[in-house]
This record gives sequence, C-alpha cells and structure tokens, in this order.
Amino acid sequence: MPEKTDYELMAANLLKAELKRKGVTYAQLVEKLAAIGVDEKEVNVRNKLSRGKFTAAFLLQCLTAIGVATLKLD
Repeated sequence: MPEKTDYELMAANLLKAELKRKGVTYAQLVEKLAAIGVDEKEVNVRNKLSRGKFTAAFLLQCLTAIGVATLKLD
C-alpha cells in the first residue's frame, strides 16, 4: 500500500483530533453527516480516515457537521 503523503496524514490527523476534541464517535459523525444531507456509512468513514484519502469537500462536510468553526494549523 502506498504511504500517505504529509498532507494526507495532516488532514486525517486534523479531522481525528477535532472528532476527539468534540467527543464525536464515527457512528455519531455518520448521523451528523446525514443531518446535513451527506450519506455515508460508518465503515466508509472509518476507512477514509485510516487511509487518509478523502476530498477537501468531505473534510469540510465533517467539520461542519460536528460544529467546528475555526481551525488551528501548526
């Protein structure tokens, strides 16, 4: 399997950290995504985050769904 790029790793870690900070599980994330009209299965979300392969749109959808208003990138 190809290695994750630095930016893929950064995106995955950023989203995982925000989920942990908000206390949101993958199952809850799926529910919150559904509430904003995004149809995802828990296994797909789990795979996307473990692989670090997802679109910027998916990242923004997740952050919006869990109520993240600001990000700190450093």
